[in-house]
Amino acid sequence: MKATIGVLLGDPNGVGPELAVKALSDPELRAKANILVIGDQNVLLHGEKDADRKLPISVVKNVEDADHSGESLPFLDVPAIEASDIKPCTVTAEAGRSCVEALRKALMLGQEHAIDGFCFAPLNKKALGMGGASHPDEHVFFATELNHSGPAGEHNVLGDLWTSRVTSHIALKDVAAEITQENVVRASRLAHDTLMTAGFDNPRIGVCALNPHGGDGGIFGREEIDVIVPAVEEMVLSGINAMGPYPSDTIFVKAKDGEFDAVVTMYHDQGQIAMKLMGFKQGVTVSGGLPVPITTPASGTAFDIVGKNTASSEGLKQAFLLCTRMGEIRKRNTAS
Repeated sequence: MKATIGVLLGDPNGVGPELAVKALSDPELRAKANILVIGDQNVLLHGEKDADRKLPISVVKNVEDADHSGESLPFLDVPAIEASDIKPCTVTAEAGRSCVEALRKALMLGQEHAIDGFCFAPLNKKALGMGGASHPDEHVFFATELNHSGPAGEHNVLGDLWTSRVTSHIALKDVAAEITQENVVRASRLAHDTLMTAGFDNPRIGVCALNPHGGDGGIFGREEIDVIVPAVEEMVLSGINAMGPYPSDTIFVKAKDGEFDAVVTMYHDQGQIAMKLMGFKQGVTVSGGLPVPITTPASGTAFDIVGKNTASSEGLKQAFLLCTRMGEIRKRNTAS
């Protein structure tokens, strides 16, 4: 039972279309799942030009018309941008709107189980907002479009190591106030539940400290004593395999050695720096907690190299493979 996975082309003005064309040219990747390319044909043509290669596609108007038995890739055309409105290396409302329309179509198809999940080439948050997204953060946008009111958030993945965070896109000066027992448990439980949807049994969750040296017994802060330790104890009592807190300058050494399946960090860069140092080009971002598997490369639109045909598609390939894994599990669970 192959999963059906949507692949979206990303921001037309960035490297996304080039990455999508390169990734979809890989026959090994195409053998892993039934692929439905979703987007505007003008964006695809632009990506083919930048990647200097052609994709064999068959344009379909409905998912039901997609034929996965041949060499051609079914392409669900979502007209949203004129070729003349593609402006490389530029943030524009037109580019953002084309992404919003493709995402809305993919979210609807995922919700209807017409596809089992989707991955998308890099987007630009500002362009999304200019293009009509209800929230500039795409993960909140996804939850809103799916009418999802439960816990949801961003996970970063490198191989079999995942991260979740208690706080994300907020100023560093505001972080400490958000480190509450409830929030630490929420982020850790979200990591546990999302890893379960990716095939992990009883995932091992390592929890970061906030302060240098883990607070050093309260000398450098009491968040570990007053908040994080009680949160870990609460999780253990509820059946989550949580451990910590560990100082942030050593927890990723343990994680790299295979002691954890996921690390819960207290703020954005606490995990992002470590993960990107270990493998920037292979990193994947997962929209965790949602009813539809959604993944994307951890890298961005890379305006500085648009049109140079030097962008690596490895991150998008890894995002596709992880989405396929999650989509297969979703498909099996739906059928059972």
